[in-house]
Amino acid sequence: MVETVTLYRAPTTETDADAIADWLGDRVEAAVEVRDRFLSLYADDGLAEDFAEARVLSPHERDTGNTMLGIVRYEERALERPERAGGVIYDGRQVQDALRRRVPDDECGLDHLHVPLLDRVVGTWGDHDGRWHKRVNVLGQPAIVSVPGLYEAPAKPEQYYEEKQKHALLSGDSPPREVLENEVEGEFLLEADPRTTDALKGYVLQAYHFLATGEDFCENDGCRLANPHRQPGVVEAQLDEPEFCDDHAGRYGD
Repeated sequence: MVETVTLYRAPTTETDADAIADWLGDRVEAAVEVRDRFLSLYADDGLAEDFAEARVLSPHERDTGNTMLGIVRYEERALERPERAGGVIYDGRQVQDALRRRVPDDECGLDHLHVPLLDRVVGTWGDHDGRWHKRVNVLGQPAIVSVPGLYEAPAKPEQYYEEKQKHALLSGDSPPREVLENEVEGEFLLEADPRTTDALKGYVLQAYHFLATGEDFCENDGCRLANPHRQPGVVEAQLDEPEFCDDHAGRYGD
């Protein structure tokens, strides 16, 4: 039984950990608390190298890791100044293992779930198609929730990519948010989206649900416990009403 959930802030992102904790606390039979950034609280001399070892080197290569001195130095700077990090995908399972080793010894049991909100992009390897897939969350203990993964992992409508490519050909840059939102049919989330906190609530609940019940994702597209692979599905599952399917409304509904 999960008795405590500890959520960790991601201060460089558009995410209100306290609001997520309040929402979660109203729905689960566990005490919910918030702490500062996990990578700051529990960083040690080996954490930068662990991140370097978890780097995805190629979308179609299973092997990970580059621990050359320059890469480790980059990871050290990213830990100290996270606002300057980006453009890297990390093996979510390796990152999860690295963070698990740093959870306090008296809090590492399955009765105390740790959920770091991370400002890093994480992925998992797909044996079925031989490539890496970006993820919003990686379930387990601790459970990782990637804030940039919310924007990058689920595919956007095809028209989004067409408009982005067209604008890049004409101006050499990405189109402004308002252009994309006006020109592209279908809803999606972009970096620093003001809906980020609301959308991530369900992904944090998924972490609790998995540890509490052993079940992973819901098959109902309109439930917060669903794991859609496209952005319009994320909007439907996390931002539209009702919040939960009939099977999960009794457990987590208002």
